[in-house]
Amino acid sequence: MFIKRIGIDLGTTYTLVHLPKRGIVINEPSVVAVSMTDKKILAVGNEAKDMLGRTPDTIIAVKPLKDGVIADYRTTEAMIRYFINKAIGGVRLLRPEVMVAVPAGISSTERRAVIDATIAAGAKAAYIIKEPVAAAIGADIPIGSPSGHMIVDIGGGTSEMAVISLGGIVSSVSVKVGGNKLDLAILEYIRKKYNLSIGERTAEEVKINIGSALYLESKLTMEIKGRDVITGLPRSITATSNDVTEAIQNELEGIINAAKKVLHETPPELSADIMDKGMVLSGGSSQLRNLDQLLSRTTGVPAYLADDALLCVAKGTGIALDNLDSYKRSILATK
Repeated sequence: MFIKRIGIDLGTTYTLVHLPKRGIVINEPSVVAVSMTDKKILAVGNEAKDMLGRTPDTIIAVKPLKDGVIADYRTTEAMIRYFINKAIGGVRLLRPEVMVAVPAGISSTERRAVIDATIAAGAKAAYIIKEPVAAAIGADIPIGSPSGHMIVDIGGGTSEMAVISLGGIVSSVSVKVGGNKLDLAILEYIRKKYNLSIGERTAEEVKINIGSALYLESKLTMEIKGRDVITGLPRSITATSNDVTEAIQNELEGIINAAKKVLHETPPELSADIMDKGMVLSGGSSQLRNLDQLLSRTTGVPAYLADDALLCVAKGTGIALDNLDSYKRSILATK
């Protein structure tokens, strides 16, 4: 079978690839390892992530996307090529059509860069779909219906909020707050409170294992190993879920304010629809414990976590590409 179409959720932290009839075939970190001596690409994805913070001076592990947009064009192109080749195998007679999900708030120049990088990586044609629209399609929201649906997609680099009706975005806000900012906030908090220096990977593990958007009655705990800031020697401490909740308050405030702004800009008729249906949360970082409850309490709108929240954007990208004619208006919308 010759695969002609590929959907890619090009995320700041993870890249997911969707193939028709096969679903998600790749879910790997958006990381590329580069040799400093000859600028050669050494590894991509899982292999490159294992090198983060552990490489000699001659090798650097880079994340070519920052806040959902291309920060390093050459490595992004190499990364897209790697994922396309891995998804469809080494032998191919036809160049595939590729649809890439991007943040709703990116500029036309940034959008052009994604298209150029995708075509340079081996695509016959490249389409762009906005993440909130892709997430809504992937979460089985009937975006073509004449009623308001609110999607909140929280990824690694950005949080995208949008109200969608009749296949188009009515109001949307994109903020550069996501899982990465939460990790950095945890890292900084542990350093200040416990004089312990930890890496981003450890901070991410802490967030996943004991993180919560609200303070928990029965606290979760976790042993964290790192380097003592004062003595420079290895040391371990026991952190609690309350530490994490306190650490990420400012970042969560940014997400809450963005959700309030979208609701504020939504026409009254659609607001009534959203009150009835609630907002749907998608994206890897939306899986933070009690984030749905926090958003419900602060906005007054019920919030629900989508099934397979992490996969919504990739699934939606694949579905939209499979039904290109039906979704053309949503994809080509300029707003």
